Amino acid sequence: MLKRFVLLCTTLLLCLPLLAQERPEQEPPRSTFYERTEWGERNPAELANVRQADILWSKKVWQRIDVREKMNQPLYFPESPSGDFRSLMQVLTDAIMEGEVRAYDVDDDSFRNDPLDPQQLFEEDLTRMVTFTVEGEEVTEVIDFDPSDVYIFRIMEEWFIDASRGQLDVRIIGLSPARLVTDEETGELTNVQDPLFWVPFEEAREALANAPVYSRRNDAQQMTFDDYFIRRFFTATIYREERPDNRVIMEYIDDPYEQLLEAERIKEEIRNKELDLWHY
Repeated sequence: MLKRFVLLCTTLLLCLPLLAQERPEQEPPRSTFYERTEWGERNPAELANVRQADILWSKKVWQRIDVREKMNQPLYFPESPSGDFRSLMQVLTDAIMEGEVRAYDVDDDSFRNDPLDPQQLFEEDLTRMVTFTVEGEEVTEVIDFDPSDVYIFRIMEEWFIDASRGQLDVRIIGLSPARLVTDEETGELTNVQDPLFWVPFEEAREALANAPVYSRRNDAQQMTFDDYFIRRFFTATIYREERPDNRVIMEYIDDPYEQLLEAERIKEEIRNKELDLWHY
């Protein structure tokens, strides 16, 4: 009996180190006093379902978002990733490279052609060649694509009147980043745009919904890029409306001031459609 007891005690002592090793590792401490939902687990905001039979009127327009404007700056900063925060262009770049979002040719805003190859797009097509002189000899250097070079975003959206809800609504269809061309003599950015590609907005919403927008007002209520677009916190200028000749405003109006007036006229026409709905 004594031998059995000694054997049992010996076995337990030998197993103690093994039991200690099998204990699960402790989770790292939280940086906040409450448990936050991890990024990557969030879903895009749900939108109202719309049937084709309920659309009384619709109009497709293209708008230009300049991130240098104060209201649009959350789309640009931070210039380089910082913690959970990335710029909109960095979010799109990462999503395209990981295969979550497809990119289409700059002229293919209907998304009918084959998507572009991500590797070729960012490592070849969007690189720039810079030539400079060193000790009397011309040297050409390849400059990699930098998301911080993107200052313009173009959106294609469709405004419509939903008969079932009796209201004017809008859906963003496509999103397109663009770089500004640098003046070779002055080295300053010009108003000439270099569009890069188009992405389907609906396809990009999951990536946008899991990318926070930095807010200086409230750390507890983190807005995502999906929220930013759906709730329309941006300011934009119309540069094209759907028309038979597919021309942009600047192609049939030369004066810049008149171009702004035409953009406002189109915007006002859209607003008035909802008033006309209730009037009749």
